[in-house]
Amino acid sequence: MSQLATPVVDMRGIWKTYGMSRKDDAVRVDALRGVDLTVQDGEFTAIIGPSGSGKSTLMHIIGCLDTPTQGTYLIDGEDASDLTEEDLAEIRNHRIGFVFQQFNLLASLSAWRNVELPLAYGRVPAAKRRTLAMEALAKVGLTARANHKPGEMSGGQQQRVAVARALVTNPSLLLADEPTGNLDSVSSADTLKLFAELNREGRTIILITHDPGVAASARRVVQVRDGQITSDKAVEA
Repeated sequence: MSQLATPVVDMRGIWKTYGMSRKDDAVRVDALRGVDLTVQDGEFTAIIGPSGSGKSTLMHIIGCLDTPTQGTYLIDGEDASDLTEEDLAEIRNHRIGFVFQQFNLLASLSAWRNVELPLAYGRVPAAKRRTLAMEALAKVGLTARANHKPGEMSGGQQQRVAVARALVTNPSLLLADEPTGNLDSVSSADTLKLFAELNREGRTIILITHDPGVAASARRVVQVRDGQITSDKAVEA
């Protein structure tokens, strides 16, 4: 009898509480309240919710950018609470590929130079960095733009460069936070089509959004409201 594969994301009883001081009164804010979430390898999951719902806090914990106040978070079977800051930085740089609403590209660098940055931080030799960066750009259909700087590309092309940069370390998880927020409708559709293609190739994707139309591009939609998951449904093909 075969064993089930280890989930990429396994969250159990996750709470995140912030304490804010207002004059002499301590105000507790529970951004997340007992969240349980499992994402298997190869899933394409959208996490959707309005502003203040807790989805951004959830994204930060999934991405090892923040830690829960209470509960257990296993990433690829490893308990994040047992990891050092150095270990977490290694996970962020190699095992999670981030795509943000702001493309976060360096204006002075060409596309391939932007894509190679995570490899440079990981001390990968220069010749190998260029090869891997060009392969990542090929995956997003931007080989012809490899030597162009961000200012010489459209918003949609810049986001594709950002996706290539996220893919260059071959991470186990692609985490996209409002990736179409700064794009027009055509570029947004193009970006979502790219995510769907990457998922069909086996890439695990978690997409954070407030837009139901964007969420519908995923194969599973998790609704967050008031710090809790209120719905978790598969999307009909």
